[in-house]
Amino acid sequence: MLDYDKEAAGYDATRGGEPRAEAATDAVLGLLPAGTARLLDVGCGTGIVTRRLAAGLPAARVTGADLTYGMARMAGARLPGAIVLADSRALPFPDAAFDAVTSIWLLHLLDDPEDVRAAVAECARVLKPGGTYVTTVDKAAAHDVGSDIDAVLAARPRRPAPDAAPLVEAYAAAHRLHPAGQARFPGRGQGRSPRRTLADLRRGWFTRLPPGDPRTERFAERLAALPDQERPRPDPEFTLRAFRKSSAG
Repeated sequence: MLDYDKEAAGYDATRGGEPRAEAATDAVLGLLPAGTARLLDVGCGTGIVTRRLAAGLPAARVTGADLTYGMARMAGARLPGAIVLADSRALPFPDAAFDAVTSIWLLHLLDDPEDVRAAVAECARVLKPGGTYVTTVDKAAAHDVGSDIDAVLAARPRRPAPDAAPLVEAYAAAHRLHPAGQARFPGRGQGRSPRRTLADLRRGWFTRLPPGDPRTERFAERLAALPDQERPRPDPEFTLRAFRKSSAG
C-alpha cells in the first residue's frame, strides 16, 4: 500500500485533479437527499472532493475524516476546522450524528475483509435512520477499459477486490443499509499509458506478483512493446452505490 503521508503533496496531480473531483462530486450529490444538513466524508484524502461537496451543499455542515496526517493536513487547508484525524474502522462520532456519509475511493484500500466490514459498520453507526450512505465499489475493475494494456495484463494474478459490490451490499445489509440508487462517473485524466502502467507494475500494483518477480518482468516487456507509449488509453468509469438506513432491521 502507498505511504499516503509521503504521497499527499503530489496525490491529486496523479489522480485526475480537479476534473476527476468535479465528476465524482456531481455524481455523489445526485445520490444525496434534499435537506442534507450534516455530511461526513470518510477517507477524505486531500479534501479535493470534500471541498466540492461542501460547496454543493452550502446549507450543510460537512466534515472530513482521514487516517493519515499528510492527507488530513492538505484537506484542512481546503476546509479549515472541518477535518479530523480518524480511522474509518473506529470513527470518533456518536451514533446517528449525520444525515449522509460518503466514502469515495476508500474501501478498495482495506485489504482485510474484516476492515471493510468494520468501515461499513462504522459508516452505518454514525448515520441517522433515513440517512444515506454513498460509496465507490469495484474500483480496480473500473480500470479495465478494454485497451491493449488490459489485454497484456489480463493473465496476471489479481488480488481479490475488497470493495466488490456484492460484498459491500452484504456488509451494508447487516447494518440496516438498503440499496437506494447508483451512479457512474468518469475518472477524468486517469487513462493509463503503457509507460506509466509499466512503472506502476514494477511498484507492485495491478497484480499479486511481487516487484522483481520474473513473471512481472514478462508483463513489463509486453507493455514496453506496445505502441504510443505515452498516450493515455480511455479513462476508467467508476461506480457509486447509495444505501438508505432503515429505522428497523
